[in-house]
Amino acid sequence: MPKTTPSYTAPFYDPLTEDAEALLGRFQQGDSIRVERFAALWREVRFHEIFSTIPSMSEEKKFCRVAMATAVKYFLPPYCYQVRVGGLYLMYAVYYTQRAVPPLRLRLALRDWDDVQHFLRDSIANGHLDALYVYRKLVCARAFEYTAMPHSLAFQRSKRTKGQKVCAGMLARATAAKELLSDDYLEEIANIHNHYHKMKNELVEVRLQAGMTHADFDSRLKTPLNAFLTWQRKTFNGADDTDEKEDEPTEEEACRGRAALLASIKKRSYGPVGAKSPDPCQEVQAESSGWEPTKAERPLSLRARTWNALGKNPEKSTRQAAGILSATDKERLRRRKSVLRDKQ
Repeated sequence: MPKTTPSYTAPFYDPLTEDAEALLGRFQQGDSIRVERFAALWREVRFHEIFSTIPSMSEEKKFCRVAMATAVKYFLPPYCYQVRVGGLYLMYAVYYTQRAVPPLRLRLALRDWDDVQHFLRDSIANGHLDALYVYRKLVCARAFEYTAMPHSLAFQRSKRTKGQKVCAGMLARATAAKELLSDDYLEEIANIHNHYHKMKNELVEVRLQAGMTHADFDSRLKTPLNAFLTWQRKTFNGADDTDEKEDEPTEEEACRGRAALLASIKKRSYGPVGAKSPDPCQEVQAESSGWEPTKAERPLSLRARTWNALGKNPEKSTRQAAGILSATDKERLRRRKSVLRDKQ
């Protein structure tokens, strides 16, 4: 019997990823990022029951690794801050509800260390003490395992993982353009612009030759930035609908696919019974090359090269040997007949 592939061998499990995205999506829709709200959603959807249907401990450990990898994925970029906080709470909940003995730890790659520290600095600056408390508690419990790779590598397993679709609604938006529209930044640009024109007017030689800025640069900067922010808002809001429309085939494409499938089935069914289908590989090779070596162009064998080196004809020698063997057989037959005559 063919060997069956064990369950939960991939870094991620699609049904679990969908449930985690649904939970974090509901957490993102709210205005609060307090841990009490996430705990209420956790209990409401009964997310802790994901570990209750696994019979063996070995499968339990494999599923725990997948669940922890899924939670860590939402704790790291490119997701927005609110989703990353939800990923941190999900890491905490999965770690303390697992049934593996001894408990498995969360894998955190060294390449993600700067992103984690930046997340902690943002939490301190914005006063989100719940996220800091949950992270510090995981660190004190030694729940993190700092590794070189985010996923464990094993023998006869590909290093490349299957590409995972990223939910566009959870991604962090680019904030650089929004920061340019702040009053402090525009005021600073206006001060630099006025200082440049003041210094330029003081220099008589440069006043009529150099002109490196535009008039009213700070006010002209607002128009393209507002247009970009409007485009960004429309793009993020319509990303989910666009992905769903691209994944679903149109009705015309589906009809064409069914017609082509039926035509291929009829062609195989009503074809000649004894006809042998040509090998596509041979056809491709023949068409691509367009040349077939003849008998004269084929390289000589070792036996033929040896006879040529000795200056003899192999075909003539073969005929002579066949004649000798046939003559010997006739002589033996004649002797047997004479012996039988003498006995009689």
